[in-house]
Amino acid sequence: MKYLLVALPTPALTSLFTYKYEGNESALFKRVAVPFGSRKMTGIVIEESDSADPSIEYRMIDRIIDKSPIINEESLYIAKRMKSIYMSNIGVNLSLMVPGAKKEANETPPFSDSCDFERIENLSEDQKHAIESILNGIKENKRLFYLAGVTGSGKSEVYLRLAENVIRNGRQVLYLVPEITLSEQIKDSVSKRFSSRVRIIHSSLTPSERLKALMDIKRGDADILIGARSAVFAPFSNLGLIILDEEHENTYKSQNAPRYHARQIAQMRSEYSSIPLVMGSATPSFESYHLMKKGLIRRIDMPHRVGEGHFPSIRIVDMRNEKGNISKALYDAMKKELDEKKGVILFLNRRGYSNSIMCSTCSSVIKCPNCSVSMTYHKDKGRLLCHTCGKSIPLVHSCPSCGSMDLISTGSGTERIEEELMNLFPLKRIKRLDSDSAKGKSYIKDTLKAFERGEIDILLGTQMIAKGLNFPLVTLVGVINADTSLFSPDFRANERTFDLLQQVAGRVGRYRNDGHVIIQTTQITNPAIRAVEMNDQEAFYSEELEMRRMVSFPPFSRLVNLTVRSRIRECAEKEAERIESELSVLLESIKGVDVYSAGEALIEKKKGYYRYHLLLRSEGRSFKNMLEILSSFFSSYKAARNTYLEIDTDPVDIT
Repeated sequence: MKYLLVALPTPALTSLFTYKYEGNESALFKRVAVPFGSRKMTGIVIEESDSADPSIEYRMIDRIIDKSPIINEESLYIAKRMKSIYMSNIGVNLSLMVPGAKKEANETPPFSDSCDFERIENLSEDQKHAIESILNGIKENKRLFYLAGVTGSGKSEVYLRLAENVIRNGRQVLYLVPEITLSEQIKDSVSKRFSSRVRIIHSSLTPSERLKALMDIKRGDADILIGARSAVFAPFSNLGLIILDEEHENTYKSQNAPRYHARQIAQMRSEYSSIPLVMGSATPSFESYHLMKKGLIRRIDMPHRVGEGHFPSIRIVDMRNEKGNISKALYDAMKKELDEKKGVILFLNRRGYSNSIMCSTCSSVIKCPNCSVSMTYHKDKGRLLCHTCGKSIPLVHSCPSCGSMDLISTGSGTERIEEELMNLFPLKRIKRLDSDSAKGKSYIKDTLKAFERGEIDILLGTQMIAKGLNFPLVTLVGVINADTSLFSPDFRANERTFDLLQQVAGRVGRYRNDGHVIIQTTQITNPAIRAVEMNDQEAFYSEELEMRRMVSFPPFSRLVNLTVRSRIRECAEKEAERIESELSVLLESIKGVDVYSAGEALIEKKKGYYRYHLLLRSEGRSFKNMLEILSSFFSSYKAARNTYLEIDTDPVDIT
């Protein structure tokens, strides 16, 4: 008789249960079907034993599902680390590592066809230095490296030269990319360089295609795996290098439980297997930048663009005295480019026609019935749409509050800008590219190719076109409204604005020295705007970090955000206050831990649920102690009736 410790994907933090097994075959690290209450569940065996507590009557497993182990010691190590950090149970964590596991629902990314994997024979001095520095660092047993390279500096070539070196030594490579659906064309390009031993995971794969790619990696039949966030759990047989491109991107953080960050999981794998992790970005996250300053990550600068490329000139336009959405400066620059038969890219990170519909009589704004946010007017559909939950209703013609017919649309989205452009440039070919106009990957790809061929004069888009796209003949990019992300109440608003504007600016000047960017804003003195204008990243990072240090916000502390939600407002409020009261007592003895009072979330209602936040902050070494107390608390926690609790460690969004 054997006794098996089985990890089950249950909602509770405690998920380990012991079962009996009478067979001779080892069940370790295999899936088993077991009875659980009145249900049947599938779990993973993490321990085998010949003895158990004789006073307990254990139930028998139904069967062993797998012929061979589907996880390994590394998988279990990561699952346990995730439990201690993210407060997610081991069974749920392990389910992410099973090759046949369902892909993450929110991992559907925008299209990008920017990666050029054709081998560059003549490396720049920056590229040579980066490769040499990393290879020397590996010899010195360093594990964490960061390519701090401007857009167009050739970081991709450095990644792939390192990958070649690892593969020549018989080991495998994990190449993580954010929110990118890799086309078959890219796969073909990679395969030319690495033969056919390349696998790509993206959201368009069928479950069987995804399973085959992961099993090829597990068996060692493939050398390199390219994928988005969830690929970080892939079961490699001999992993030798992890590449994490565009490290600053928020899409590396899962917004569904378990709310892990792929960067942190990659660091765990690097630590466990003693292999290098090479990260890179033109705009490092403040967390990684801080670690570079402390010497915990080796920084390699790549300050120059490859070839003839230069960083574009930046012009800031003060929109406080302008009429309309297109300033005279931007109009004149566009006209000049268009007269010279050049294409123009315009960026606005706000889709729809207008931000909201407001009553001019009582000043009320039409809000989503499911969420506490205004509904966006989509003129081409004649409907109001909630960008939080997707709720859609016909356009209303009278105020629901006072009955007035005097309604006005406020703010501007890509639809309204498209309308203005058609009036300003009636003879020009204008194309809008956002998630409303894009009807599929082929439409997006065809539009971008048409723009590249000169069949489109003005390309207007949202974040979909802000990064990763290269158009050698385009020398002008216009940012319609740089303020959209500045007014977020999140403490990272300036950081995100700087990141986005730097990425937008990176669309021009990659191959020549006449690129220019015009940024329209009402916040001309904002530090992020000023830093982009001066191309002074170091000054911006230093100033912003000093402000965060003064208030002890990340990266000088770590946060845990607890969200209680309920369809009944009073239930959510009462449960949040109960948790606050109990945790305040448990954490009061730990120096450096703050428990902020529970209160309504910034988006108080989302998808029909009222939401209350409880924010915990920890400085220095107190974070580990805080997590231990939280783990103990949530192991026995039972949510009040009609309430649900969400735990988010190191949140990237606290709205």
